[in-house]
Amino acid sequence: MKQCFKTSYSWNSVYFHFQKWYKNDSWQKLWQMLLVKFKSVLDLSTIQLDGTHTPVKRGVEAVEYQGRKKCKTSNMLILVDNNGISIASSEPITRNHNDSFNIVIDFKYMISPLRNFDIRLDGLFLNTDAGFNITEFRECCYKNDIIDNIKYNKRNGKNDASLFDDELYKKRFVIERTNAWLD
Repeated sequence: MKQCFKTSYSWNSVYFHFQKWYKNDSWQKLWQMLLVKFKSVLDLSTIQLDGTHTPVKRGVEAVEYQGRKKCKTSNMLILVDNNGISIASSEPITRNHNDSFNIVIDFKYMISPLRNFDIRLDGLFLNTDAGFNITEFRECCYKNDIIDNIKYNKRNGKNDASLFDDELYKKRFVIERTNAWLD
């Protein structure tokens, strides 16, 4: 930290300002400004959706023990463009279950601001893994004119393989890379 600033700052000061900016929506306003300013460089040929359980070292509002990671985590759903640039995310979610829990509500929350910034969703291809192969989520995509490319989930017994494009699905690695950076 000393390399970046001429004055040394304590962690208390950094934490105070971070929390202040969070509470007065400065981070949200910054995200909106950047999205509007740089929307022309987004690659929306496909978009990718996935969840991430990010380990939390100290307590926060939305944290719970996650058995798979063997630690306390905070879960978020993230929507990225074809380059892995985050264009939307859910609020941090406390839960120790799969990413598709309340997916329709969370997804609507994520995409609603995009329309306000004139980012067109109609005709977009959306890649997600088999965990999102849920009828209600597919219907939500259809109602928003988003073309879903969801891998078949053997556990739900319905094979929608006729709608699945394996070549398009290979582009999903960018969301995994983005989630790895966040973790």
